[in-house]
This record gives sequence, C-alpha cells and structure tokens, in this order.
Amino acid sequence: MPRAILDESRIHPAIQGKIARHEQAIVQEVQSAVATHAVVVVGMAMNPFPRKARRALDAAGVAHHYLEYGNYLNTWRERNALKMWTGWPTFPMVFVRGTLIGGATDLDKLIASGELKALLGS
Repeated sequence: MPRAILDESRIHPAIQGKIARHEQAIVQEVQSAVATHAVVVVGMAMNPFPRKARRALDAAGVAHHYLEYGNYLNTWRERNALKMWTGWPTFPMVFVRGTLIGGATDLDKLIASGELKALLGS
C-alpha cells in the first residue's frame, strides 16, 4: 500500500507555495548529499542511533557522508521537514545509492545479510 499523501488538489492554492517552500533548504541539502555520495547518514546530536549507524558502516569498511541537524532541544522544525519528505519517522535516515534504506537497525540487517555490499556493487 503506498504512503498516504494529501493530494495537491485538496490543498488550497493560496497555501500551496508555503507548503512547497517549507524548510526546503534542509531538504535540498540532503538531496544534494544523496546525489553526491554513495552512502549518507542523516542524524542528530544526543541520539545514539546515528552514532550506531556510523560505527556499523566504519566497521564494515563503508565510506559515508554524515549530516547532523540539531538535537532533541532544537532544530525540530527543520528535521520535521525531512520526516515529511521521506516519510521516515526517526533518525538516522540512511541512504544508499539514493535510496532510503531506513535507520540503524535496518542498516545492521543489510550489512549482516551482505545486501549492503551488493547495493554498493562491492
């Protein structure tokens, strides 16, 4: 079942631009990193799971690009824009070759199964 997203025809024209521009700088920064790097981890300070994902990648010998946005006490609006863009509710957000693969636990599963190396073509 596809993720439910409010159809644009159900958004009043007067606010469509506001929605389209909402916190787009952070989304564009992540999109740019995902287009440039094979593996991108998007996280936040004070959260142990982005650190866990990065350590797992380091242990697997996989180079990655890390983006960090605030912590539990700040920058939540900007991070919320990333959650709305991806549909992924937590951090980290791990991208492999442009595809969101999930978070730290999902990454661990891909490493253990060997699928991460296959996705990277190594």
